Order: sequence, then C-alpha cells, then structure tokens
Amino acid sequence: MEKDPRDVIIRPVITEHSYDAMENNVYTFEVAKDANKVEIRQAIEAIFKVKVVKVNTLNVKSKPKRVRYQEGRTRTWKKAMVTLAEGETIEIFQA
Repeated sequence: MEKDPRDVIIRPVITEHSYDAMENNVYTFEVAKDANKVEIRQAIEAIFKVKVVKVNTLNVKSKPKRVRYQEGRTRTWKKAMVTLAEGETIEIFQA
C-alpha cells in the first residue's frame, strides 16, 4: 500500500539557513518519522511536479525547555533536505 504524498511531507521548514540553501536548489521539509528517502522523493515529485536529484534526511532531537517553573522538552522530528535538478524551483518558497 502506497502512502499519500501529503502524509509523507508535513510542512516546509522556513529558516534563514534553509533560505540560504535555496540558492543551491536545496529545499527543506519536515517529513513523517517513518518515511524513507524513496518515499520522500516520490512525494516531492508528485506534489510539486519537479525532478529530485538527491534527498538527505536527519532526525532532529528534542531540546530541554522551560517556561517559568514548568520543565519539558521540544518534540523530535525528521527533516529532509531535497536537492532539485538544475533549473527546477518550488514556487511555494518564492516571496
């Protein structure tokens, strides 16, 4: 059973670092924790109609945080940095 592409790709990651990487055709997304590189590639190609050259993934670990006297942790999540073919762009990131 194939996963729905919108279940694999959760949201784009919008940071200064990810915007700098867009100059090199690298786009950053939060993805499902159980998604592998092949599923991520297929989901990006299906949603945005672009050609993916490379997918790098990493698990972002939680950090300890505190609000007043309440201690807790941020959530863990999976990040995917997707390199697109030369000349391809994803319009959702364009300002």
